[in-house]
Amino acid sequence: MDLPVEEWQSHIHRRWLRLQPSVQTSFSRTDADALWEIVLHCSALLQPEDEELLQRLAEGYSVEKDPNAYLFYKEEGNREFQKKAYKAAAILYSKGTCHAKPNTQEMSLCFANRSAAFFHLAQYETCLEDIGRAQMHGYPEGLQPKLMLRKAECLVALGRRQEAALALRALEQNISAHQAGAGAPHLQALQRRLSHLRTRVQEDQDPARAHPISLAQTSKEAGLKAKNSWIPNASSSVSLCSDPSRGRYLVATEDILPGELLVKEEAFVSVLNPGETSWLRPGPGAKWDSRAAAGDVHCHRCLKPVWATIPCQECSYARYCSQQCMQQAWERYHRTECPLGGTLLALGVFCHVALRTVLLAGLEVVGKLVKPFQGTVNSQGRTPMETPDAPAILRGDQTSSLSRMPIPGCDRDGTYQSAYYALFHLLPHTEKHSPEHKFLCGLSILALCKKLGEATQPSPQTAQGPCEPEAEASGLSAWAVAMLRHVLQLHCNAQGVTALQEAGSEGDLITERRQVRLATGFFPVISLLNHSCRPNTSLSFRGSVGIIQASRLIAQGEEILHCYGPHECRMDVTTRQQKLRSQYFFDCHCQACQNEEVCPASTAPKPGRFRCPSCKAALQGDDILCCDNRACTASVSRAQLEHQVQDLRQRVKAALELLRDDRSAQAVRLLLGCQQDAENFLSSEHILMGEIEDHLAQAYASLGDWPRSATHLQNSLLAVEARHGPASVEMGHELFKLAQVLFNGFAVSKALHAIEKAEKVLSIHYDPENEQMQELQQMKACLLELPGLPVGPAHGLVGK
Repeated sequence: MDLPVEEWQSHIHRRWLRLQPSVQTSFSRTDADALWEIVLHCSALLQPEDEELLQRLAEGYSVEKDPNAYLFYKEEGNREFQKKAYKAAAILYSKGTCHAKPNTQEMSLCFANRSAAFFHLAQYETCLEDIGRAQMHGYPEGLQPKLMLRKAECLVALGRRQEAALALRALEQNISAHQAGAGAPHLQALQRRLSHLRTRVQEDQDPARAHPISLAQTSKEAGLKAKNSWIPNASSSVSLCSDPSRGRYLVATEDILPGELLVKEEAFVSVLNPGETSWLRPGPGAKWDSRAAAGDVHCHRCLKPVWATIPCQECSYARYCSQQCMQQAWERYHRTECPLGGTLLALGVFCHVALRTVLLAGLEVVGKLVKPFQGTVNSQGRTPMETPDAPAILRGDQTSSLSRMPIPGCDRDGTYQSAYYALFHLLPHTEKHSPEHKFLCGLSILALCKKLGEATQPSPQTAQGPCEPEAEASGLSAWAVAMLRHVLQLHCNAQGVTALQEAGSEGDLITERRQVRLATGFFPVISLLNHSCRPNTSLSFRGSVGIIQASRLIAQGEEILHCYGPHECRMDVTTRQQKLRSQYFFDCHCQACQNEEVCPASTAPKPGRFRCPSCKAALQGDDILCCDNRACTASVSRAQLEHQVQDLRQRVKAALELLRDDRSAQAVRLLLGCQQDAENFLSSEHILMGEIEDHLAQAYASLGDWPRSATHLQNSLLAVEARHGPASVEMGHELFKLAQVLFNGFAVSKALHAIEKAEKVLSIHYDPENEQMQELQQMKACLLELPGLPVGPAHGLVGK
């Protein structure tokens, strides 16, 4: 939810309609003082009714610690644990920790229960960490033996024999102490497990039977071929340029091969997307949301995927991957954000990003950059934002074909850093936003500043003593103007941070993943890339780090281009242009758009091609489609065909419900019927045909019928390739699934071939540390270790 909640937007719309025309006109200004004037107007227009509504909306979100929520999540976790759904249980226990107060028995019990879930998932290191957390928060003395035994079992499983022996000795002493007291019958079961574990430790200490400790293989982290002297987060293969028509952009200084890393940049700021309803306070009698959201399994600071989250000690919203991340977040911004959790959720992600940006930059830095807003257009006709304090000069040794020119956002030494100065100079397009939208953003920011206390004391103390009233007003203006600028910048410059999220059920042998938007952030270097509907790069993320790789050969002097969303494989030219105009305020003139405008029939995407129900030839036309076969006179209305597609989608949806309920055989029968009906009027390249084939592969895999699963995946690949292209990331994901199916079906040579193809495609889009790339490597290593596998000189593999 980028913008504020609907009720706030509706309220501000009514406020806008009640404004005098002269006041509305003041929001149309586009000169250098425009943002300053918006802040001053909104400061005067903010009413108590606005603040009261925002307070009520904020209270509708559950971000405080609630003991009832703690009990609910702990009990739900216990239910999932009993069903052996250990991942689901771990997430629910994590939700429970967020509602438990630190250093309490409630917190310790949730960590202990979560450690049990991780033990059954064979995540022994994580289990040990949670055992330590449970003990740190005051785990009950009477339950300690159970936890100590789990710790010893983890140490044995990890091959840490000496530590395991010490843990067992401590456990024996604890059990003896309990037996000397009341004597609990349940200790007998613990003693039996202890005896078995002691035997294992003694066997492991025998040199003849000792198990070698295998060291985890670590892949080499992808790095830039050679760092750029002027853009530290970019490769030396690119150069920064600027001209009036294209603005700032990157070009290749040499030929660039597919897969080459061009930019690797950590977000200056990122805010995790909370979801539409995840944090809404449940109504009377309603239950808390037990579904796993992105915020439940990712660190709120570095965005790293993590199952064993550490909660904020003050609120139930923020959670982190480590104590270090939690401490850094608290010191840099969360100390301020924590009491405003509900307000920030109500005002939307853009306001949240704007606030965190200025908190990270610091008021002093913000004030220096905002000060030019109080000026006017200079003698050269440029606004202060178009004239940086120290413009960078494009060096002659970067490229001989380009002249020296000032480039906004560069430091005094001419470098373009991923820093606040560069971020500040991203264009807000103030003149292109509607007056009402600027009113909405301005009033939202002023209401947030009022919550922060900036309206009266933006900077209560300076080195010289208390602030003067003028200084206080200046501090408020700097804070609010900068935040307003950032909210407007985000409309065109926000980068959605994505992650692959598992969509299947726990325990599925074939991993179904879908790409989800995880967070929103500012990436000053990545923002330099212009758009193309047929890009030559691919963007992926590793936590909060954005990675740009070449997706095809890029010739020297060619511009480095990125797709902002509307891609030629997903939308026709008309739809793409509409989306680009509404969000980014420009018409696209890339090669794909030019080709489609000249010859739309031959170059438009063809995932929706229909077939003649009589002779199976292609159908052509607009409202009424006629058969391409001249001998056939069949015709059908597009509306009828679209109705058939919708009916099929409903049946496919029903089949997926059966799959989720572990009724795979019934799902197969329903999907086969869908496939038969679809073949009557859809081409094999139609997207729905591909989806049906993919779901059939999933269903047969759940039944253990790997050959049939592989056959349907190969059919799905035809539709994916037709829609997205042979080197697309979508093709890579489908090849990855095929490799999994063939691996599980012990089709060794075919699996190795599929792994090789998947690696080749995915290496264009992902760095070697990507989860799928790592899994492909593990499958290949496992297959190559099989005895009797012949190895050939050509590509290392020979098989049948």
